[in-house]
Amino acid sequence: MLLKNGSKGDDVKRLQTKLGLTSDGIFGVGTEKKVKEWQLSNGLTSDGVVGDGTWSKMFESTEVIKEDVVIPSGGSLNIEKLRGHVPDSVIAQIPETAKKFNITNNLRLAHFLSQCSHESGGFKSVSENLNYSADGLKKTFGKYFPGTLSESYAKQPEKIASRVYGDRLGNGAENTKEGYKFRGRGFIQLTGKVNYVSFTKFIGEDCVSNPDLVATKYPLASAGFFFDSNKLWSTCDQGFTDEIVTKVTKRVNGGTNGLPDRIKHFKEFYNLLK
Repeated sequence: MLLKNGSKGDDVKRLQTKLGLTSDGIFGVGTEKKVKEWQLSNGLTSDGVVGDGTWSKMFESTEVIKEDVVIPSGGSLNIEKLRGHVPDSVIAQIPETAKKFNITNNLRLAHFLSQCSHESGGFKSVSENLNYSADGLKKTFGKYFPGTLSESYAKQPEKIASRVYGDRLGNGAENTKEGYKFRGRGFIQLTGKVNYVSFTKFIGEDCVSNPDLVATKYPLASAGFFFDSNKLWSTCDQGFTDEIVTKVTKRVNGGTNGLPDRIKHFKEFYNLLK
């Protein structure tokens, strides 16, 4: 979930209704102002951006919002065709992930795997790399490191995550170090205590007490949880064009970072699976 000035759609309408605004589905300066006021009155960082933490607290629910659009499978998933293109360890996780998270056809699977592959560097990274230099911190997380503050945090992942993710996404303040405990893990980086709590309730194993399970046991399942709870399948079902890959990418990334690579992976997986 990432809504900010310029966002459009049904989620914006729901947000505006909650805030008592005209629900036109366009996130403008008026909506941003109301979001900041709401965040301030609810003890959150008043940045006017609605991420997972703000959304979850605003609607007071930790239950998973399941994708409600289910179409006929159109045949079984052609998982065996992925051998040699996707690590065997990942292939082994697909059947259970598909069953739990509504991956009902090969089109959905191609979209899903292409995003996972890009986000994880080819299914290699299962934990967020926060080993930033001072310059890297300024470029990536500039608003959290004013002046020369980045110099005292550089190359210290625990301190960096504790500051960047502190007091948001359901995490405690920086000194609790929950920002680091609940840093991004899995192929699409499950991040923040509120999301670990929701995933734990769904998967039935305590990933709050043992968050490393997301990286070691559930890297693909946590990504499936993200797709399903954010209602991405209905977008995937729209087709196999670059335009649709772009739409999925915006929902996953919040922008179009790495879009050519995501499109390349999608075409590879789609051609293998169809």
